[in-house]
Amino acid sequence: MLVVGTNLARAFGVVGAAGLVRYRAKVEDPKDAGVMLSTLAVGLASGVGQYIMAVLSAVFILIALWIIESFEPEGKKFYALSIKMGDDTDDRRKEFETVLRRNLVEFELATASDDEVSYDAHVPLEVDRDRITTAILKLDPHGHASVEWTEKKSKTK
Repeated sequence: MLVVGTNLARAFGVVGAAGLVRYRAKVEDPKDAGVMLSTLAVGLASGVGQYIMAVLSAVFILIALWIIESFEPEGKKFYALSIKMGDDTDDRRKEFETVLRRNLVEFELATASDDEVSYDAHVPLEVDRDRITTAILKLDPHGHASVEWTEKKSKTK
């Protein structure tokens, strides 16, 4: 508000830019919308020559985001994991689950049959799924196993 002051053109510019950002970009997290509007304000302050306000605002925003981000849980992706390893697939569930635990994957058994086991798995973003797949495939002595990851929308816990 200090940047806009009584200048009607700046006020319409802020409203127009905010509307453009809102309708052109898919914003799922309210924090993202706040960051976009805050950076818009810092840019506007710089544009009108209020450099001290722009720098102080940018520092404040960075500190606030750092604090907010420290409280957020780790990023994870949600997958349906399907493993096939012949007729004794269900008997080897403990081996699969050991590999998943070793790689910090949170999982829940979805279905199990003699020839296929399926899990709902929350995989941390920094974990390499190829490494998990390779470790599971190494459990098959005949080399006929299959591992399939299907990304799903995350359900809220």
